[in-house]
Amino acid sequence: MSEMTENTTKENMMQDEVVLMPQSFESHLCEYLVEKSRIKEEDLQRGVRLHKESFGGSLIPLLVRLGLASERDVALSLHELLELPLMDIKDMPETVVVGTEFPIRFMRESQFVPIGEDDDSLSVVMVYPYEEYTTKAIRMASQKELKIKIGMPSDVENAIEKFFGGGKSAMGQIVEGLTDQGGQEEDVEHLKDLASEAPVIRLVNMIMQRAVESRASDIHIEPFENRLKVRYRVDGVLHEVESPPARSTAAVISRLKIMAKLNIAERRLPQDGRIMLRVQGKELDLRVSTVPTSYGESVVMRILDRESIVFDFHQLGFRDNTLKPFLKVLEMPHGILLVTGPTGSGKTTTLYTALQRLNTEDRKIITVEDPVEYQLTGINQIQAKASIGLDFSSALRAIVRQDPDIIMIGEMRDLETARIAIQSALTGHLVLSTIHTNSAAGGITRLIDMGVEDYLLTSTINGLLAQRLTRRLDKSSMERYQVMPEMAEELKLHEICGDQEFFFYRPQPSDENPTGYSGRLSILECLTMSEEIRRLVMKGATAGELQRQAQSEGMLTMYQDGLLKCLAGDTSFEEVIRVSHE
Repeated sequence: MSEMTENTTKENMMQDEVVLMPQSFESHLCEYLVEKSRIKEEDLQRGVRLHKESFGGSLIPLLVRLGLASERDVALSLHELLELPLMDIKDMPETVVVGTEFPIRFMRESQFVPIGEDDDSLSVVMVYPYEEYTTKAIRMASQKELKIKIGMPSDVENAIEKFFGGGKSAMGQIVEGLTDQGGQEEDVEHLKDLASEAPVIRLVNMIMQRAVESRASDIHIEPFENRLKVRYRVDGVLHEVESPPARSTAAVISRLKIMAKLNIAERRLPQDGRIMLRVQGKELDLRVSTVPTSYGESVVMRILDRESIVFDFHQLGFRDNTLKPFLKVLEMPHGILLVTGPTGSGKTTTLYTALQRLNTEDRKIITVEDPVEYQLTGINQIQAKASIGLDFSSALRAIVRQDPDIIMIGEMRDLETARIAIQSALTGHLVLSTIHTNSAAGGITRLIDMGVEDYLLTSTINGLLAQRLTRRLDKSSMERYQVMPEMAEELKLHEICGDQEFFFYRPQPSDENPTGYSGRLSILECLTMSEEIRRLVMKGATAGELQRQAQSEGMLTMYQDGLLKCLAGDTSFEEVIRVSHE
């Protein structure tokens, strides 16, 4: 009898361990997520309260379901804590044949999928590998040791459906529930009904969620004759992803327009709007733009993650050779500082970082922007709206009567705006703005081409900063290689670094990072107005002549700045060539 009691006690202790171990590990995991800033402390406490009040089961899955923590952040944290490999959906096998049959319901509830086996072991992808009950059950059923990889819930769900279900992805399962549109796209009420269906809402939420998980900066939804294409821009490069069927086009686009508070009945004219929402634990601001095309409206959404933006010059890619002359111009009491570059080159972020540095109690700062991308505390920001007559030039006229010290203009688009900015600089204001040119010197010639008098430019412009964005190498996986002497000679590396051995770095794709890049940084050139450059402007010099003079005075070009960043392991040579065109 005592032996039976002893056995029962042991079994109870084992059961207690099975129950207690995940809970204690979950606490450790939660602390780690907070420590790594992957979840806010207040969001965690909110999840804990909800878990205690009305939910059973584990806390971490609840945090993911509520959008307080992202799937990717949880998977990455488990990978770091448990030292288990991460499984990328792209690396999943095409087919799976395993001897042990697991019920689909059990796999879905326990969130794991077997992907292969050999004589001694079974390879499985698990979402929560610390749950001992699940790992014991898999071992008992297979009678094999487990080789565990960590996967995200959406990837594991897709794999279960692909290998053991009907072969449909998560998006495919949602699409099954869509109502046939029945050719009534002209009926506004019908469009509203389609857009309010639960499958459409889930579909649009999934597109946004996957974009955030992929670290995308833009979502492109483009209708064509027989398909609806969805693409994400990740680190500046577009990637096509799984798309809904063409029959869902009207419903998906109508849903997005309703979320952005746009007129769904207007399909002939471009429209702009915003969507504010919380996805994967992040407060997001989506700028929405629609334009009519041959097969419907094309929608582009710029994702602005207010929490992740860092207004720090070094984080943006400034090195001392560029930062010192830029700050010297920024600290001048009046004049114009221009940031130049194509759309999407980070000009606005650079200006915001400059404004944050200038934002002190003794300065009044007013901006006029289209649109206002980020809210800056202590700075008066005006949203331009041409439809009511509030364009850059009319807003500027009002601004100068507000007695500002510093004015930021989103973009110098026309001669009138440029002239008012110049008048503001002449009357003692510091003016910051952007202009679309390929180089710093090109900004001067562009303003002259617009009709601004050369003597006004030489009196007001203090400096111009040109920039491009390159993808940043993932420091944990990049590969170092030596630059051959012939290549070093051709690139003139000795001129900017002296005589030494030169090493560049290349990306090394991995399970955790399929591209080998993570984030972006700027390559820059800063032209400061010297007396000699002013004389050249008055003589009508070309952009090339101004550039050569600036280089003779010590300016490093964007290309040379990029080469320095290649040598430092910040980016790859291929990226510098791709964006600098030299």
